[in-house]
Amino acid sequence: MGKGMKAGKRPKQPKMGNAQQMAQMQAMQREMDKVQEEIEQMETTATAGGGAVTVTVTGKKEVKDIQIQPEVCDPDDVEMLQDLVMAAVNEALRQMGEIEQNEMSKFTSGLGIPGL
Repeated sequence: MGKGMKAGKRPKQPKMGNAQQMAQMQAMQREMDKVQEEIEQMETTATAGGGAVTVTVTGKKEVKDIQIQPEVCDPDDVEMLQDLVMAAVNEALRQMGEIEQNEMSKFTSGLGIPGL
């Protein structure tokens, strides 16, 4: 243990000035906003039923397009079509969530904040 140090005490770290810290946080927020805008411009597409249903969602998590192959439009089996549409939408939304998480983790990985 160094001279003048007591057990359980840590050496003092130089403190960053509040103005400097605030400027860094604002710069990080601007970068995060920029990335969020870029994510909102992205799209992802998912399929279900071997391509019978194709769904495209945007980074805003809005459904942009749904394509349904005519051969799956069986009036006697509407439930299957509903299931395929739901599966494709959920997969496209999951993919977009993963893209968003990967992009935003570039900022949160170095912060050491639990849960981010």
